[in-house]
Amino acid sequence: MLDFWDPLYSRGRDELILDPDEFYILVSDEAVHVPPTHAAEMVPFDPLVGEFRVHYAGFFDPGFGHSPAGGTGSRAVLEVRSREVPFLLGHRQTIGRLVYERLAEAPDRLYGSALGSNYQAQTLKLSKHFKPFAG
Repeated sequence: MLDFWDPLYSRGRDELILDPDEFYILVSDEAVHVPPTHAAEMVPFDPLVGEFRVHYAGFFDPGFGHSPAGGTGSRAVLEVRSREVPFLLGHRQTIGRLVYERLAEAPDRLYGSALGSNYQAQTLKLSKHFKPFAG
C-alpha cells in the first residue's frame, strides 16, 4: 500500500498541515443523513479561507445515510486539497457543509445497498478499484 499512499503520523497534536497541491482522503467525524425527499451538495464551510477544496464529487443522493436504505452511520469521505499555501486543519474542525435541496418528487428507489451503492454505511477504506495484492 505504501506504493500508493504516504502515511501521516501523529506528533502528539490533533492537527494536520495540508501541504499545497497534495491530495488527502479524510472521513467526516459525524454521520451524514440525506432524507428521501432531498439531495445534498458538499460545499466549503467558509469560502474566505482561501483556495481550499473540501470535496471533488460533492453530491449526496436521496437516501444516503438513511436508516431504511441501510445507511445508518454513513460517513462522508472527503477528498481535500489546499492550493498555494499550507492549511492547518484541527481535529473536528468544520471544513464543509451540506446544502440540501428539496426534490420535486421522491425517487422510486433510494441510494443504498439494494441498488448496489458503494458508499452507503462506508468507513474510511481504499477505493473499490484497489485490489489486495496476492503476491
